[in-house]
Amino acid sequence: MEHGPPPLAAAWTPPSELRIWRRLHVLTQAAEEAAAAVAVLGRLSSQCRRAGSPAWEKMAPQPPRDLVPALLWGLSLFFSLPGPVWLQPSPLPQSSPPTEPHPCHTCRGLVDSFNKGLERTIRDNFGGGNTAWEEEKLSKYKDSETRLVEVLESVCSKSDFECHRLLELSEELVESWWFHKQQEAPDLFQWLCSDSLKLCCPSGTFGPSCLPCPGGAEKPCGGYGRCEGEGTRGGSGHCDCQAGYGGEACGQCGLGYFEAERNASHLVCSACFGPCARCSGPEESNCLQCKKGWALHHLKCVDIDECGTERANCGADQFCVNTEGSYECRDCAKACLGCMGAGPGRCKKCSPGYQQVGSKCLDVDECETKVCPGENEQCENTEGSYRCVCAEGYKQIEGICVKEQIPESAGFFSEMTEDEVVVLQQMFFGVIICALATLAAKGDLVFTAIFIGAVAAMTGYWLSERSDRVLEGFIKGR
Repeated sequence: MEHGPPPLAAAWTPPSELRIWRRLHVLTQAAEEAAAAVAVLGRLSSQCRRAGSPAWEKMAPQPPRDLVPALLWGLSLFFSLPGPVWLQPSPLPQSSPPTEPHPCHTCRGLVDSFNKGLERTIRDNFGGGNTAWEEEKLSKYKDSETRLVEVLESVCSKSDFECHRLLELSEELVESWWFHKQQEAPDLFQWLCSDSLKLCCPSGTFGPSCLPCPGGAEKPCGGYGRCEGEGTRGGSGHCDCQAGYGGEACGQCGLGYFEAERNASHLVCSACFGPCARCSGPEESNCLQCKKGWALHHLKCVDIDECGTERANCGADQFCVNTEGSYECRDCAKACLGCMGAGPGRCKKCSPGYQQVGSKCLDVDECETKVCPGENEQCENTEGSYRCVCAEGYKQIEGICVKEQIPESAGFFSEMTEDEVVVLQQMFFGVIICALATLAAKGDLVFTAIFIGAVAAMTGYWLSERSDRVLEGFIKGR
């Protein structure tokens, strides 16, 4: 039994200059982002202090002055703050947890991105027109450590955690291939993902031992389906056939299809006539076996009337309706207790509140007889029943119909509270006094005398308890 290589992180080896350089690059990026976060927090702190926010002064810790402690302080404060809504991950439904990609797919994506990086580095660094100089420089740059670092820097996107984890584990293998194995193994995917890490299988094979898919590795599933787990070290190898094809290796026509054409390497399956499950051709008379709900009669499929046989299974208050290849159960009319079809004319028996008139079950008008014994009650007929309601001008109180009391007409201010009346009095007399004061200010002696008199009168009335009663009665119209 074959075993994969031991985990790459298990045996530690001194890091090469390449890995040290790459890790320094990552740490530099992290430091730059941390410094930017500290600067943003500093500006935010200054703005809050200028705005005079006492809460910020109490809650915000003072940043240390040294660089390294300042970075750590900034990061801790940054991650303690609630992020904006667009940065917060949406809650995932518990019923459908996210599935991780198969390691083979991750490895294939890593290799594809690596190959694109190779193309990009050649295109970006050369092509200036000086062919002799480029050939000399290209021979040095092509297999250099500098080029490998440039490719690895962008081989995984920032959010692709699986890619970063796989690259971390396989970094030594990638370096080994770059410096020593390129000539003898030019296919990085085959060398890294299949032979070294044993995450993938050749095309047309599946599983831990890379067994051939049904139908053979050259043409898995006959070319008419998908082999589950193909190209990976997982999967069952089961063929998921296309519509119209079936069998273990999709080498036969499925239910409802027939062989329209077949040779040593080719199979064409066409659909049978609608109700045929198996057939010898596309015509109605080519049926060999019928689908459920149909019966074979002289090479034709005839619909079975389940409603005329005991195959239908409908409820006591339902009736059967035959359909092509099946049947439906529909509810009887409200007037029926059991029925043979739709409407009140197909009842087996009438429901309570209905009576048979001719061939139909019709509603009984219970209000033709005295059915409401209460005083001041009247009968109201409904479909299949009746109800007792109070007569016009009466309303029901505790089960008894009593005469409705018509409220007496009241003045405009009858519903006002005492406080509202006082406020209205003050507003009314305030407007009058202001008007008189305005006219008196113009020097008219007549209006000045009236103004002084009104003020004196108002003062007397205001201090008098009797004046309140008089004014309140006047406003309410009493």
